[in-house]
Amino acid sequence: MNENIITKQFDFVVAGGGMAGVCAALAAAREGIHTALVESRPVLRGMASSEHRMHICGADHHMSNPNMRETGILEEILLENKRRNPEMNYPVFDSVLWETVNFQDNLELFLNTYMTEVHCQAQKITEIVAEQMTTEKRYCFRAPLFMDATGDGNLGAKAGAVYRMGREAESTYGENLAPQSEDHVTMGNSVMFLAIDAGHPVPFEKPFWAYTYTEEQLRFRDHDDVTSGYWWIELGGGEHNTITDAEDIRDDLLKTVFGVWDHIKNQKGHHAENLDLEWVSFLPGKRESRRFVGDYVLTEKDCLENTDFEDAVAYGGWPMDIHTEGGMLNESDHPTVWNKVNGIYRIPYRCLYSVNIENLFLGGRAISCSHVAFSSTRVMATCAVAGQAAGTAAAMAAKGDLSPRQVLTHVKELQQKLLKADCYIPGIRNEDGKDLARRARAAASAQLPGCGAGHVLNGIPRTVGDQKNCWSAPIGEKPVLTLKWEEEIMPAQIRLLLDSNLSREITPSINRGVLARQVKGTPPELLREFKLLFCRKGEILEEMACESRGQRLQVIQVEGEPVVDEIRLIPVSTYGSENAVVFEVRVYGE
Repeated sequence: MNENIITKQFDFVVAGGGMAGVCAALAAAREGIHTALVESRPVLRGMASSEHRMHICGADHHMSNPNMRETGILEEILLENKRRNPEMNYPVFDSVLWETVNFQDNLELFLNTYMTEVHCQAQKITEIVAEQMTTEKRYCFRAPLFMDATGDGNLGAKAGAVYRMGREAESTYGENLAPQSEDHVTMGNSVMFLAIDAGHPVPFEKPFWAYTYTEEQLRFRDHDDVTSGYWWIELGGGEHNTITDAEDIRDDLLKTVFGVWDHIKNQKGHHAENLDLEWVSFLPGKRESRRFVGDYVLTEKDCLENTDFEDAVAYGGWPMDIHTEGGMLNESDHPTVWNKVNGIYRIPYRCLYSVNIENLFLGGRAISCSHVAFSSTRVMATCAVAGQAAGTAAAMAAKGDLSPRQVLTHVKELQQKLLKADCYIPGIRNEDGKDLARRARAAASAQLPGCGAGHVLNGIPRTVGDQKNCWSAPIGEKPVLTLKWEEEIMPAQIRLLLDSNLSREITPSINRGVLARQVKGTPPELLREFKLLFCRKGEILEEMACESRGQRLQVIQVEGEPVVDEIRLIPVSTYGSENAVVFEVRVYGE
C-alpha cells in the first residue's frame, strides 16, 4: 500500500451520507462499535440537504396515512431540527445533522471523501480507498463489515455485488405494473428551485440556452405554486443513463428549469411579477440507478398484500410512484402514476444485505427490490428506517463475529433492539425480557376514554387503527401515572415514548404547501416537563425533574441505585396541548 495513504481500521464502514447512511452509522455507533461514515459531498442528508432541498417523504404519504410517520433516529433528528430551526432553514438543518453525527461517540465522519478503489478477497470486501478532496489526503478504510448507502451503488458495484438496472418484465415477479419485456429504463434525475417575493417587480431575461415551454406543453404538470419546484422537472433514465450520462442530464435540466421559470415569469397568468429566482440546484437529485440483489427481492405483491415476513425490520407506505419514461420529454402524459399500496407494508431483513458479497450491507434506494417495489421504497424516510435496521444488524454482526446473513438467525433480537430504539415494525411488539416494566401493574389518577394506564405496557407505542395504545389525561388535573411491582427492583434507566403526533409532517421543505401543514417549532402534543418519583412502600425516596427537550424518546439515567417497588410519572407541562400523553414506559436495571 502507498505510504502516503492513511490507513484507518474500523468495525463497520458506511459509504454514503444520505439519510440511510446517517441512520445506519449512528445506530451502529450507539451500539458500541467503531464506525466510519464516508461521504463524497460537503454536507450530509443526500437529497434532503441544502444542495437538493427535497422534503423527506415516507409511509405517511404527506399525512394521508394517519399515525404512520417513521420514528427512530430519523424522528430524533427531525424533532431536534423542529425545536432549533422553526423557520426550517436548510443551512441550519445541515448543521443539526452534522452535529448529531460529528459528536457521536464511536463514529468518525469523513466529508468530501470520494471512494476510488474497492479491494476484495474471496467474496468479501477488505478495504476501500478514498480521497478527501479538501485536504488532498488518501485514506484506506479497513473493516470486517461495509455498507453501501451511496445511492448509485458505487461500493457494491466495484466489489462485484450482483445488481440490476432497469425494469424487470411482468413475468419475472408476476407484477402487473411491470412492462411486458425487461429493459434498461429507470426513473430520471431532477433539479429543484426556490423563488422569493421581492416586494416589487423583478424582471427575468431568459438565457439564450434555456428551453421554451408553452402552457400546452406543461398541461399535465401542475405549476400553480410558483414559489418552488418541481419534482417533475425530470430527465434521463431512457436513452440517457442516469450514471454515465449524469453531466449531460444536468446540463439539460438547467436548460429545462430556466425555461420553466421563463414560462412562469414571462407568460401571463402566473402572478409572478414580484418573484425572484433565489436558488437553483446545480446538483441533480437522482431517483434510480443500480438496485442490488439480496437474499430476498421485495416485489409489487409484497407492497400490495403486506406480506407477513418473519424477518421484518422496517416498513414503507409511499405509493408505487412510477414516473413516466423520459420525464419532460414526454409531454403527452402525466409525469407519474400514483399506484396506492394497501396502507403500509413490511420490509424483510433479507433485502438489506448482498446475495454474493458476504460482508456487504445494503442501504438507501439500492436495497433489494424490483423496479416496481423500488418506486415506493426509494423515498428517504423509508430509506432511513431500513438504514437504522441495517446499522443495528451490523453492530450485532461485529460483536458476534457474524456475517450479515448469519444475523438472520438472530432476527428476533434485532427486532427487539429496533423497538427499544423507537423503530416501528408492524406486527412486532415489545417482548424484551430485560424490561422490568413488563412485570409491573399500571394505574393512573385520571385518564381519557380509550387511553388507559395499561396501554403504556402493551408493547405497541403508537396509535394503530382505532387502538390508541397510550395513556392520556388532562394536564390541568395534575394526573399521575403509576407503575407498581410485587417485588422490589433497582431501576437504572427509564425509557419513555411520548406523543409527537405521528399524523403530522415535520420535514423541512421549500414547498409552501408542505410547510403550511406543519406547526412551527416542537409539536404541541409532546410533554415539555415531567417528574419521576421513586417510591418504596408508599414512601417517596427520590424525585427527578425532567425536561423532554422536544424529543419523543426519553432515556433517563437513574443515579444511586434506589430500591423501589413503585415509580410515578407526573406530567408538568406540554408544548401546547391540554392533554398529557405517554405511549410507553420501559424500566431497566443494571
